[in-house]
Amino acid sequence: MHIPFFSKKTNGSNGNGFVISMEGIKKIYDTGKIKVEALKGIDIKVKNGEFIAIVGPSGSGKSTLMNILGCLDTPTEGNYELSGEKVSKLNREELAEIRNRKIGFVFQNFNLLPQLTALENIEMPMIFGKISSAERKHRARELLQRIGLEDKEFAKPTELSGGQMQKIAIARALAMKPDVLLADEPTGNLDTTSGSDVMTVFSELNSLGSTIIIVTHDLALARRAGRIIQLKDGKIEKDAITENGK
Repeated sequence: MHIPFFSKKTNGSNGNGFVISMEGIKKIYDTGKIKVEALKGIDIKVKNGEFIAIVGPSGSGKSTLMNILGCLDTPTEGNYELSGEKVSKLNREELAEIRNRKIGFVFQNFNLLPQLTALENIEMPMIFGKISSAERKHRARELLQRIGLEDKEFAKPTELSGGQMQKIAIARALAMKPDVLLADEPTGNLDTTSGSDVMTVFSELNSLGSTIIIVTHDLALARRAGRIIQLKDGKIEKDAITENGK
């Protein structure tokens, strides 16, 4: 069944087809006694509709990069443009607005509210986005149908499997029709079958036009993306298109 919410779309960009443009991104943590350079000059451009996996060992800078991509943190140096908007120097309130409008987050631990139903969890970002009640429910039901969980509308998280909870979390991340979907170890708490199912959802969403960036330690899952960016010691060691790349 065709669902208009997921029809092919063009996300916001800087006019050159890039939804994300990073140049010379550095992040230095200064404790007063020592300085730790977590990122050492990162250059990344992400086209509309790309599916990218970021990989690397512990301490490579993956989490720091994800936090900056998601406007949860700002770089010490460098320029970051998201959908043509310079976000490198925005203040906390401005970053919060960008996160709500332009970025959808998927977390390893799902972060669903246990007292709410699946439908209500999906509605949450739309409440902060001041979307009307009727529109919230309409979008949430479309999203539930898209992920194949329309029969779980009234289920609480404790009544769902891990894979089902992560699919609900993905639906919630899409509720505000973000320009970019960011997923931090989205299969980390799932068994192999459930993890593969979740990656299939990402692949299907990407085929419909969603720009997706995941951080994962699992190279087998990373290869299902269209491009792999490998970090080591705060630098990009390799940036390569996979056989699934566009």
